[in-house]
Order: sequence, then structure tokens, then C-alpha cells
Amino acid sequence: MAGFEPSSLPDLLPLYYRRLFPYGPYGRWLSYGGVVKNYFQRREFSFTLRDDIYVRYQSFASPQELEKEMQKMNPYKIDVGAVYSHRPSQHNTVHMGAFQAQEKELVFDIDMTDYDDVRRCCSSAEICPKCWTLMTIAIRVIDRALVEDFGVKHRLWVYSGRRGVHCWVCDDSVRKWSSNLRSATVEYLTLVKGGPDTVKKVNLTDPIHPFISKSLSLVEPYFREYALVGQDILGCRESWEKVVALVPEHILLLFVGTCLCTLGVRTWGGPSFGNCLTYWHASSKKTSHAESEIMLQYCFPRLDINVSRGLNHLLKSPFSVHPKTGRVSVPIDLQKLDHFDPFAVPTISYLCSELDTANEEEDGEKENEMEPMAKRRTRDYKKTSLAPYVRVFEQFVDEMDRSRKGELLKRSDLQRDF
Repeated sequence: MAGFEPSSLPDLLPLYYRRLFPYGPYGRWLSYGGVVKNYFQRREFSFTLRDDIYVRYQSFASPQELEKEMQKMNPYKIDVGAVYSHRPSQHNTVHMGAFQAQEKELVFDIDMTDYDDVRRCCSSAEICPKCWTLMTIAIRVIDRALVEDFGVKHRLWVYSGRRGVHCWVCDDSVRKWSSNLRSATVEYLTLVKGGPDTVKKVNLTDPIHPFISKSLSLVEPYFREYALVGQDILGCRESWEKVVALVPEHILLLFVGTCLCTLGVRTWGGPSFGNCLTYWHASSKKTSHAESEIMLQYCFPRLDINVSRGLNHLLKSPFSVHPKTGRVSVPIDLQKLDHFDPFAVPTISYLCSELDTANEEEDGEKENEMEPMAKRRTRDYKKTSLAPYVRVFEQFVDEMDRSRKGELLKRSDLQRDF
């Protein structure tokens, strides 16, 4: 894959926004069928331009107007905000207090840096295949809860372009949720609690809530390979002392000395550790969830509550380009979640080189230049490795359209019955 140099963005972004950005499905997504009058027009967009110039409260009369502005400004980053009571571009002309955020997708932001206390392979903005498993687990746990516990249908999971994932919950009813309801949802989905100075961040009590037991069933298949092998959390004294610190004191007093004497520090491996925890659990008269608490502390999703609860909080747009990695923020196919590779996501430089190669090989290049822009752009992205990600996005938007039409038909039939 072609290397990316951040200094090349000013040259690459005009080509990307002119020929590769999927304006068609993007406009359909944020218009939501045009059922609500002026819905798209009241949506806030923000652009981050060169030299970190940040422009908020952008709004547009149509997706076509947004397209023209993006091609004119060539933003380094695009953020999507709420749907307001008035057009965001006119917010300075509205009476104070009248300009209010009314609707927005329920969004989740899961960032790898929040797991730095439980990963040894990387830290800060760095990621690798070993720790990316945490994002896979997070998507599985949160998505199951959204569908089964909250009855959500339309979820768009997106790779951030660098070190995390975002989720956009787009159901009509959810977009109307208040900040309090959004906060309550995040609280329900949060098990890992406490700051950097908190040693034990997961505390389970009986009876175990079904959300926790179902989450454990999703975490457990990944735990051994991720934590015991990939992160080798028992591979040295410093690491296993962190694990032992999570075990309740009454169990430690009874059994840890025995286990340490029997196994020895160097031979404290995965299977022996698991057997020891099971032995602790079975032998103790007090109920202990030590094994489950350790698995959850090391692997359970860590959400940013501020991103989710605030209606006026912006989130990076799908298909925005990350200015430091050059990778495109692409939708994730949940059917192929375990095979998603963030390092295989194309960079803008790679996409542009693919486009150049395809055009050189195409005999009818001049004919292509004469085609309408929309048709030509459709052909252009299909020549690149962006195509499968756009297809995932299109399938998501198509499913929302089908669902919306089904609801309208259902309402029509009910009115006819009366």
C-alpha cells in the first residue's frame, strides 16, 4: 500500500472530494427520506481546515450544496452534529435561547487509549493486531445490547481512521432521545468504572444481570487468546501482580500463597491460572466473581459518556480522512467483523494512486471525462479499494429506506382500517 505523508493532503483532498467521496448514499443517510421538513437543512456540519482552522455551525440547503462546499473547502476533517431548531448557519441571527439542538443519532466513541492500563503491546495512539481485538469485543458487546436489550435496528459502525471505532444509532425514535435518556443508556452499558488510581474497576454482585452474563459469553471466547497469549498478562511479576490485585482479599488469604508455592511465578501460565481461579471459586464459602471481573476489566468496552449524552456534541463523519494516518473513516461490515483489519483500510494516497492506475489503463478515458460528474464518480470509486466499504454503507442506507417505507405502509393501512 502506498505510504502516506501528511504534507500531501492539500494535493490529495481535492481529488478525493471530487471523485471518490460517496455523496449519493451520504446525502440519503442524513436526509432520512425527507419525511421531516427541512431536516437536512437544520443539520450542523463542522469543517477542520488546514492549519487547524475549525469552522462550526455549517448548514446546507441540500446534499448537493454540501458537496459543492466540500469540494471548494477540501476540509481536513468533517464532523457531524445535531439537527437544530433553526439552520445552524443562521444561529447568530436567532434570539438567544431559541437556537436549540433537537435531534441527533445516539453515538458511541470507543478509543483505544482508554485501555492503556490493560494492554502491554501498545500505548497512546498506537494500535496493533493484538490490541485491536478489544475493538472487536466492544462492537460485539455493545451491538448485541443495542439490538436485544434496546430494540434498536439501524446501527452504523465506523472505523475512526486511527485508533478506535464509532457507532451511529439511527432509528427515528432514538434520534429524539433526551440527554438524560442517552446518559442512562451509557450507564447501563458501563461496567468498568474508576479513574487511573482505581485498581479494581469491575465489581459484580448477585444476582448477575442478564446484560452482564450475556456480555461475558461474548468476552470469554476472546479472553484467553487476547489477554493470556497476546498481552501475556501473567508473563512477568509486574503484570501478574496487577491481576492478583483484582482478586478479593478473603480468597487471597486462603489460596494465593498455595497457588504461588505450587505453581511458581514462572510457570503461572494460562491454564494453571484458570484452574486456580476455578478452585478459588469452588472452595470459598463466600460467593466470588473474581474470574469474571478480571475478564471484564481487561476486555469490556469503555465508552466516553460525554460523546453519547450531549445532543450538541459532534462526531467525526464517515468517509472523513484522518489527517495523521491518511486512512479513510470507513463503515465496518458486522458480518465480517472478526476479519476487519484497520491496517488494510486504504489511505487517501493509496486510493488516488489506484485511481491514476485505473485511468491510465482505461482506453476510454476521454469518453469518461465527458460523462456527467455523478456517473463518473460512481465509476471512479468502484475502481479503488474504497468500493467494498461504500457497498456496506449503501446496504445500511438501503435497509433504512426499506424500513421507513414499511413503517409508512403500516401507518397507511392502519388509517385505512379506521
